[in-house]
Amino acid sequence: MEVYTTKGGKTDSGPILVLAHGAGAPADSSFMNRLAESLAAQGVTTVRFEFPYMARRRKDGKKRPPDRQPKLLEHYEQVIAEVMAGPLSGRPLFIGGKSMGGRMASLLAADPRLEGRFNGVVCFGYPFHPPGKMDRWRVDHFPAVWCPVLVVQGTRDPFGKPDEVIERVASFRKLKLSWLGGGNHDFLPLAKQPESQEDLIQQAAESAASFMGMY
Repeated sequence: MEVYTTKGGKTDSGPILVLAHGAGAPADSSFMNRLAESLAAQGVTTVRFEFPYMARRRKDGKKRPPDRQPKLLEHYEQVIAEVMAGPLSGRPLFIGGKSMGGRMASLLAADPRLEGRFNGVVCFGYPFHPPGKMDRWRVDHFPAVWCPVLVVQGTRDPFGKPDEVIERVASFRKLKLSWLGGGNHDFLPLAKQPESQEDLIQQAAESAASFMGMY
């Protein structure tokens, strides 16, 4: 199984974040590369991987929809097992991802079979609902989550803006929110903002590293 490891910090004692891609972009997309580099600057080592459908796309160049959820979760679980058995074992382990990848990580955190295998979850741009479809919330599993979950979200994200999300998730004790002012789903700011996308990705990495340092 091919992975992309970006070492963080100057020691071998920092946290590990297994980082899954979103539905449409690979593990080495511009966003994922920048995020991994920003996390590394905060002392976080990331392990990126690709779900089977994306690995097939890399081989033949054909775009295809994501695998079904059970297959995505099974593959993610295999990656976690490999990381736990490899040279990075023994360090604080977190899982997460961009959009769909973060959602899959949060679903694993609601699986009682996996309790205790990782310390927490970090989601970058969580797809709380499809854009414009407020009747299709993807939060039913959060009450069952057994570890802390951080969602780093742009305030302009069509998959979940503050006025839509905050009240809806208020009762989920394990869930923490960190908002990026003006960011969209890919953390792109408004044109009039002084911050760049890189600045918002850096803010996201700082929030994630601070969260991981607590557990």
